[in-house]
Amino acid sequence: MNFKELNLIEPILRAIDKEGYTEPTPIQEEAIPVLLEGKDVLASAQTGTGKTAAFAIPLLQLLNKQGSTQKEKKIQALILTPTRELATQIMESFRAYGQFVSIRTVVIFGGVSQKAQVDSLSRGVDILVATPGRLLDLIGQKIIDLSFVKYLILDEADRMLDMGFAKDVAKVIGFVPKQRQTMLFSATMPQDIVKLANSVLKNPIRIQITPVETTVEAIKQKIYFAIKKNKTRLLIHLLNEKPYPSVLVFARTKHGANKISKELRANHVQSMEIHGNKSQGARTEALSLFKTRQVRVLVATDIAARGLDIEELALVVNYDMPEVPETYIHRIGRTGRAGLGGLAISFVSDEELHLLKAIEKHIGMQIGQVKAHPYHEDFTASTFVPTKPVVKPNMTVMKNRSNPSKKKPNYNRPKTNRPKQSKDN
Repeated sequence: MNFKELNLIEPILRAIDKEGYTEPTPIQEEAIPVLLEGKDVLASAQTGTGKTAAFAIPLLQLLNKQGSTQKEKKIQALILTPTRELATQIMESFRAYGQFVSIRTVVIFGGVSQKAQVDSLSRGVDILVATPGRLLDLIGQKIIDLSFVKYLILDEADRMLDMGFAKDVAKVIGFVPKQRQTMLFSATMPQDIVKLANSVLKNPIRIQITPVETTVEAIKQKIYFAIKKNKTRLLIHLLNEKPYPSVLVFARTKHGANKISKELRANHVQSMEIHGNKSQGARTEALSLFKTRQVRVLVATDIAARGLDIEELALVVNYDMPEVPETYIHRIGRTGRAGLGGLAISFVSDEELHLLKAIEKHIGMQIGQVKAHPYHEDFTASTFVPTKPVVKPNMTVMKNRSNPSKKKPNYNRPKTNRPKQSKDN
């Protein structure tokens, strides 16, 4: 299938062609026709599957059809997203796909002065991309009015709840008219997401793309047993042993990220850290230098790294094991973009054996251990029970498509060198 078969208008097809895309990804193929019909959608989709275009393209077409003749444009569509970098990425996508239609997109997020954002809002907005905190601030100041919103998109809903935005999301929804079309995208479907979906969606079409197994099977995974105090030495050893051009390292805490990065630099490894305590300028600089290969290693906490879209990432290292098994999938997925292969290495101390067992049970496979390294410790092997990942659909799945790794990947992301922003709070 190509984009022309999705009944898209010529200006949008022209923009898609200019961006170099010819075939829709599975989620785009499933979601675009449904959204053009005006139906609510509940979609499971990992980052990297083309989900932004899946809602951006039909939304642009719907708004273009209605027209926008008033001098002062009102906010007709709201995209709520958890982090700054994802908000900016979404805004760039809307501007790329909508470059030949008269639809104006504005992005707002916290952590920076609101003046420039308020000035941009004052010139009129059709589509607003926002993080919850800054949006509620500007609503409280009577700067933003959501009473004209016809389309509501909750992107990475699971992450918004993980970051503690549940009450903020509920408040925002309270400002949006009940008569609207709503789309909810989430990488995972825990019970709290199902509860949220039931409260905001009306007879939604369920679209399921890229199950956990696809991401896991596409990525080569290895574990290294080492005591905690030797983890940095092990990391330096691996970086010296093989010339990985770009390495994303996950630390559990902000303090840990700072310490790891400092020790790497002391050992002549170009490294920078990214987390919530860093200023906006520092985060932007670190990400820009990493993406342009001027810095080899980026050490990140989970919240700061969510939504990062880094091409050809060579290696992901779990310096600290995640406490939630689903977080492991999100972490290693930074290198396995849209079914592409990659390498993920996890350092496991004796205190983290129970976390490894939980992850292996969740993904339904035993992760291979590498013993041939100078810091190996003979910890008790994990008690792995070979079972398939448990999938418990909470709603009727009307559409169920995988994202085959054999199919040529199509990221459908606008090509830009503009550094993306980072975390909201």
